[in-house]
Amino acid sequence: MSWVEIESEAELRELLGEVMPRAVTKERVRLHERDRQWLAASPFCLIATSDADGACDVSPKGDPAGFTYVIDDTTIAIPDRPGNRRADGFHNVLANPRVGLIFLIPGRDETLRVNGRARLVREAPFFDEMIVKGHRPRLALVVEIEQIFFHCAKAFMRGGVWKPGTWAPDALPSNATLIKDVQATEETLSELEAYYAEAAYSKKLYG
Repeated sequence: MSWVEIESEAELRELLGEVMPRAVTKERVRLHERDRQWLAASPFCLIATSDADGACDVSPKGDPAGFTYVIDDTTIAIPDRPGNRRADGFHNVLANPRVGLIFLIPGRDETLRVNGRARLVREAPFFDEMIVKGHRPRLALVVEIEQIFFHCAKAFMRGGVWKPGTWAPDALPSNATLIKDVQATEETLSELEAYYAEAAYSKKLYG
């Protein structure tokens, strides 16, 4: 069978049908108390960005629940923690401030989605509120909210994301093996295994 590509919004809408009224009215532009509660319970989010040419990136951010700092009803801040220093998403924000975020709560199939404009801040009084294990962030992503809503649970339900019976962490080799297989590294496999061992790697989370 040959491919049939959708080439217009009208064709897409004809295929999918009209938007459910509740899906339209759920959009908001300010934080509700329930949004604040969700952020306070969320230990993980995904941040989508794109550069000036539209090349995209999605970056995960995680910390103890409530790591997202609420500045006011239309502004939130996400602390940055030590990583591999690629900073792909941050480079994108400097070129194009539009961002999309999804906040997760483990065990909940629904998610909280936030879209808005972001900027990078290297110092602000609220940094003192984002200290974890004695470590103050060096920078934060500050997002001015333009759109916020709760997203339905169907994708997580279909994927069985939170059902341990569906988990298969050993379906692929160790992370060290994957890295050794797909990229050139100076380290031996044994050295990589030692580096990524949970006991050793956990010491690198904040410093």
